[in-house]
Amino acid sequence: MPRSRYDELVTLAEEHDGLFTSEQARDAGFTDSVLVRLAQRGRIERTARGVYRIPYVPLNRFSQYREAVLWAKAHRGPINVALSHETALLVYGISDANPASIHLTVPSAARLRRASPKAIVVHRADLAPNEITTVEGLPLTTISRTIADLLKSGGRIDLARQAIIDARKEGFVSSAEAQRLRGRLRQHLSGLRAS
Repeated sequence: MPRSRYDELVTLAEEHDGLFTSEQARDAGFTDSVLVRLAQRGRIERTARGVYRIPYVPLNRFSQYREAVLWAKAHRGPINVALSHETALLVYGISDANPASIHLTVPSAARLRRASPKAIVVHRADLAPNEITTVEGLPLTTISRTIADLLKSGGRIDLARQAIIDARKEGFVSSAEAQRLRGRLRQHLSGLRAS
């Protein structure tokens, strides 16, 4: 049975919880006008500028984070994008973090040509390739970088402490790395007391 062009779009989107960018659709041979028509007919939904969703593909618990990453990468956005801060802790599952916003780190010089949705907090930093890892198909800052970001941004110390303990327990970091992170946390606390 021959496949329709719409089926091709569905196949593209299924890899990302039903989400895709207009750029991915263009690369697959869909024009912007076709996307507009499909949205008008209810076959796809526009979730953010440059990001679409196939409505009947079920969402999972990480869909909103995948959507945030696609939003940042849409329209030839930066490639080095990672979920960070409390959001990274949540995806790792290594603390009680429950952020109200999605924290996303993009390169310092990245030009996002659109306003960020209200639910996304954009942090700017030049992440080295060894500071980004993939969990559940999502780009995340590494445990070490996440802890450093939390401390630098004045995040909750108890979350950082719990994240180090849980990261060691879950095998995300070695005992030597956990010890180094605990030392960084103690140094940060000493600096706060001295201020």
